[in-house]
Amino acid sequence: MKKKKENNYAFIDSQNLNLAIRDQGWNLDFYRFRRYLRDKYKVSKAFLFIGYIWKNQDLYTTLQEYGYILVFKPTLILPNETVKGNVDAELVLHVMIQYGNYDKALIVTGDGDFYCLVDYLIKQDKILKLMIPNRHKFSSLFRKFSSHMVFMNNLKHKLEYKKRSKK
Repeated sequence: MKKKKENNYAFIDSQNLNLAIRDQGWNLDFYRFRRYLRDKYKVSKAFLFIGYIWKNQDLYTTLQEYGYILVFKPTLILPNETVKGNVDAELVLHVMIQYGNYDKALIVTGDGDFYCLVDYLIKQDKILKLMIPNRHKFSSLFRKFSSHMVFMNNLKHKLEYKKRSKK
């Protein structure tokens, strides 16, 4: 009997991922990360939740070419010139909108605001993994899910961005 092809979706908190990886002293290669998700976790769709800034159009186009489905959150520019765009509600909403379309969900974040989502997915047997970008800085709420957690700290050699030379 032929084994059913896995159909897993990734839901990625891009700000949490990006800042946690940079905090470790390296930059994530989003192209390699998308391939890694496909090959290791059989992720057919990867939703990347990101704040929208009009001048980042080239970045958004590139990420879409890499195979990400971008879900934008409008951003605000605060008085101190920092940009704020919290994607938490959008990520939770899309996990539920897509619920019947995937076998298992891979959630990429270290943000404890997603505790109730992860808890629900575990209870429904719909979680593949909780992928935490930095094992040294993540919400302690997630500790009870240790059997579902994987960390990205040891993936630098596979996923670090290295400037590509043009031939």
